[in-house]
Amino acid sequence: MDKLDPTDIRILQILQNDSKKTTKEIAKILNLTSSPVYERIRRLEKQGFIKKYVAILDKTLINKTVTAICQVSMRYHNKAFIENFEEQIQNLDEVQECYHMAGQVDFLLKINTQSLEEYHDFVKNKLSKIENIGILNSTFVLKEIKHTSEYYI
Repeated sequence: MDKLDPTDIRILQILQNDSKKTTKEIAKILNLTSSPVYERIRRLEKQGFIKKYVAILDKTLINKTVTAICQVSMRYHNKAFIENFEEQIQNLDEVQECYHMAGQVDFLLKINTQSLEEYHDFVKNKLSKIENIGILNSTFVLKEIKHTSEYYI
């Protein structure tokens, strides 16, 4: 993978902050013309630095105000059970993020629902149906202090 130069880094920072910025707007910020900025963005996309462009929604406005962090420990730790869990979790829309962890907990899930009742229903009727789950431990977010999708470059 090619190295990023300072202009590439600045382009990535600008796009992480506002992916709707046009090439012309980015060029103006960087005191460049649009053409080289356009080419750099296309190269960054092609090389995989930019995976996709998204809109970040306000969870209050879409009524997904309950955020749970769920720790999952598996009973058995063989490849088939782990791969099955990873495959099954992909089909659960309530799961926003899932991480395979090292340590006492095997998986860490971030789950957003409308209510505690909806979360309870999710755990009882969806998550707990995945084979080989030994322990589920849920904690609930009281207040979001920092939320960003931006990487520090």
